[in-house]
Amino acid sequence: MNDRTCIVTGSTGPAEDMIRFVAGPDGAVVPDLKRNLPGRGCWVTASRAHVDAAAGRKLFRRGLKQEVDVAPDLGALVDELLAKRALGQLGLARKAGAVVTGAVQVDKAVRSGAALAVLRDPAAAPDGVRKIDQARTFVRQMDGPDIPAFNSFREGELDLALGAGNVIHAAVLDGGPGKAALRQLEMLDRYRRPGPDIAMSGGATRKTAKGKITE
Repeated sequence: MNDRTCIVTGSTGPAEDMIRFVAGPDGAVVPDLKRNLPGRGCWVTASRAHVDAAAGRKLFRRGLKQEVDVAPDLGALVDELLAKRALGQLGLARKAGAVVTGAVQVDKAVRSGAALAVLRDPAAAPDGVRKIDQARTFVRQMDGPDIPAFNSFREGELDLALGAGNVIHAAVLDGGPGKAALRQLEMLDRYRRPGPDIAMSGGATRKTAKGKITE
């Protein structure tokens, strides 16, 4: 009952895997990440390629059943909003004790099985990355979980989100707040992930590799 239909592909899926868009009072297309804005909405699979395709083929006008203004950088705007949402959820998880920082603490969390995911600042040194990756590999080889590693944010953004200075390595821990943060990290990762050619509703195909649309 919670399935929604993507205006790009015509395929259905859970709302958690899609992004809702509405028309603002000025007719501008607005991403509704919380899915609670008033008015008629339409849904797009949560990937940059799908959002760009919807904008490029003027599918928002059809989905929202009105004339709309689509920002030329809508795909980038959604990326920024998803990143801010993920950072905000990390900050809440940190306050709840569900995030640890520092290479030593992250290594311990990984090896103990407490870590749901690890995060890295772009300034992370190769040696530190290698050591934590070794811990992740050790856990996997011991039939533990395959702990994902995210390089999702610009330099210094983890510092601001987590309220600490010089955060290079962090780990999200198991538990409610940690799981909520992981969901946002995974959504951001899926949004940015290159995908296959997109089959359009109506038979067209968008070639994502070359950035052009063929009918």
